[in-house]
Amino acid sequence: MSSYFTDLAQQYIDGEWRQGTGSWDIIDFNPYDNEKLASITIATADEVDAAYRAAERAQRQWARTNPYARRAVLEKALRLVEEREGEITEAIIAELGGTHLKAAFELHLAKEFLRESVHLALRPEGRIIPSPVDGKENRVYRVPVGVVGVISPFNFPFLLSLKSVAPALALGNGVVLKPHQNTPVVGGTLVAKLFEDAGLPGGLLNVVVTDIAEIGDAFLEHPVPKVISFTGSDKVGRHVATVCAAHFKRSVLELGGNSALVVLDDADVDYAVDAAVFSRYVHQGQVCMAANRVLVDRSIAEEFTEKFVAKVRGLKAGDPGDPQTVIGPVINSSQADVLSAVVEQALAEGATALLRGSVTDNLVEPSVLTGLPADSALLKQEVFGPVAFLVPFDGEEEAVRLVNDTPYGLSGAVHTADVERGVRFARQIDTGMFHVNDGTVHDEPIVPFGGEKHSGVGRLGGESMLEAFTTQKWISVQHGRSGFPF
Repeated sequence: MSSYFTDLAQQYIDGEWRQGTGSWDIIDFNPYDNEKLASITIATADEVDAAYRAAERAQRQWARTNPYARRAVLEKALRLVEEREGEITEAIIAELGGTHLKAAFELHLAKEFLRESVHLALRPEGRIIPSPVDGKENRVYRVPVGVVGVISPFNFPFLLSLKSVAPALALGNGVVLKPHQNTPVVGGTLVAKLFEDAGLPGGLLNVVVTDIAEIGDAFLEHPVPKVISFTGSDKVGRHVATVCAAHFKRSVLELGGNSALVVLDDADVDYAVDAAVFSRYVHQGQVCMAANRVLVDRSIAEEFTEKFVAKVRGLKAGDPGDPQTVIGPVINSSQADVLSAVVEQALAEGATALLRGSVTDNLVEPSVLTGLPADSALLKQEVFGPVAFLVPFDGEEEAVRLVNDTPYGLSGAVHTADVERGVRFARQIDTGMFHVNDGTVHDEPIVPFGGEKHSGVGRLGGESMLEAFTTQKWISVQHGRSGFPF
């Protein structure tokens, strides 16, 4: 594993591993013990330009390459992930503070998305559309957009980089990937190494490890990329969308959430507790789909709360390298500070801490809070960490109102003994995704994944990948002579 953080602590541009030429380094730390993993000299705007230009040159030939040949590269990349699963797991634990459970979850989904990308290479189909003009044939071709810029986050960096990179490549595009500064290897250069070893032609996939303090908006404004696929916060997503719109680029935005898990009066309480604890605390709650809010019908709130708190209290926090650990560290000290401030603010507003976890460096133990005022801003925002808010409600109508009372609309779940009651409930919620009798954290390769409101624009997964990373071109053919009015 350690070789990843020495061998891959570079930029990957035009098929070559090279040092950045910026004036400072990004230091890659293990968030659990603060061990220095790597030092990477950042890329400048000139290197971003070189990466995009390389992708532009290589993409023309790649788009003409037989899709079966493109598929073979994706198949090889999948085999390499399977062969290197142990090493990648160690890297996820070291760079992200991910537990063994989290690493297995991320790798399972990464392989599923690679499998779908294998099939995606053969998915684009053309159409013949009728014309009102005699002798005219309308052909509609689905073609690659050209070059895609991908910006991935720190929480599931391997999966969420591959989720855009693999389908974009499968569909005949070139890619420039900018990983998050906290996860430059797992989210960036490791992905490049896998595709390099899988036989992807040089220049098609480039990775630039850099920071906006160095490059400003150069990654977004560059004239080469036609699509920017961004996963991250709604604040940054708003900026990405604004810049893209000003430069006539398409943006695909997978942003934050404030999901609710709702427990109706006829739910299986024990099962709902299990679903809610997983949905809030998986990967320390650093998941866009996590259940920030757990809403429980008042008639069963006492039983649910007692069992929920007991289960959370039993979650082992500590070293993510220990297979028994469920709660590892959050990504950095600023995140830990934010979470401490959230708990303090909730208590100052009158909330009760049913469980208050201690904070040691980046290790934030779970907290469970209840009694927040209904108008608290904390109930409307995303809390990216292991802090749960329990909220009682009286009846379905109030539950629907509470769930929708947020600027976000990503995921959610409802628990009930009546599946169709659950579906009726789900259809009233303004989200891109909602789950009946399950958790809030789900992703599958062929479903349209994405959010409403501040949770994003566009979808990824399945047919949505075609919409995201290809465009349509109309070519008409006039058989015989056309008539003109003058």
